[in-house]
Amino acid sequence: MPDFSNRITKLFAVNYPIIQAGMVWASGWRLASAVSNAGGLGLIGSGSMYPEILREHIQKCKAATSKPFGVNIPLLYPDIDKHIQIVIEEGVKIVFTSAGNPKTWTPVLKEKARLPDGQGITVVHVISSSKFAKKAEEAGCDAVVAEGFEAGGHNGREETTTMVLIPAVVNAVKIPVIAAGGIATGRQMLAAMVMGAEGVQMGSRFVASEEASSHINFKNAVINSNEGDTILTLKQLTPVRLIKNNFYKAVQEAETRGASIEELKELLGRARAKKGMFEGQLDEGELEIGQVGANVRNILPAAKIVDEVWQEFKEALADPIKMI
Repeated sequence: MPDFSNRITKLFAVNYPIIQAGMVWASGWRLASAVSNAGGLGLIGSGSMYPEILREHIQKCKAATSKPFGVNIPLLYPDIDKHIQIVIEEGVKIVFTSAGNPKTWTPVLKEKARLPDGQGITVVHVISSSKFAKKAEEAGCDAVVAEGFEAGGHNGREETTTMVLIPAVVNAVKIPVIAAGGIATGRQMLAAMVMGAEGVQMGSRFVASEEASSHINFKNAVINSNEGDTILTLKQLTPVRLIKNNFYKAVQEAETRGASIEELKELLGRARAKKGMFEGQLDEGELEIGQVGANVRNILPAAKIVDEVWQEFKEALADPIKMI
């Protein structure tokens, strides 16, 4: 029986309010099912998947776990309508949306996508400001992920840190808030929840897991990274936090000389993310990771990560000012 209960554990029917982020090229069915089996909520990251590949991952995840899992759908990617249709057809009960307007698809998922039990799909939207949190609530979302500036991958333009963002969003909305950005340990999880979050979403910590589909070269780059090794760039296009490498230097050079949006799109559009994170080309690929990667020092099974985070959370809750 779970030893913890709040609105997030009830919303997702999970033991622990720990959500694994749906990261491109890292979050396939193996990782999602492993996290869900461990008592958290696993997410399949659809951003790097063609529609039928997404269907395959959903079906394999259903075969690998009887526990709840979800799909993350970045709304800025192509084939969104096909991805939405597939999650409806496959009976996915939880969808996280990001990088777009939640008003477009939330009503479809909640009202038109009625499941056999008569319920709509639970919808959570990722936001980077109180303003967008309110819009997600107005759109009918069941919860929001408040993602601070520290996070990896696509990020908000406001550059608001997690410590500032979480209490602001908690004060702005009535729906549950999930904290993201700079969280990889149980003590960091407790800090987020003291500020009012009711759960956490972790990406970088789960990139360095055995089940993540990211390349071992990328995983090693994460666990060997240090403070200051990542930077938020491409702010003219779509802000993204990257490990500094030759690709980043090319982006920096282009932005410094005033490259056009079209040129930046061309530079980014050469399958850079797949090259870096999935194929392990560390020099020329796009390496998306959060600042907290500098605190991750090992590659572990996903279940071990969930257990370690939860045990540390409970120890910190019992003795929050213990010096380490």
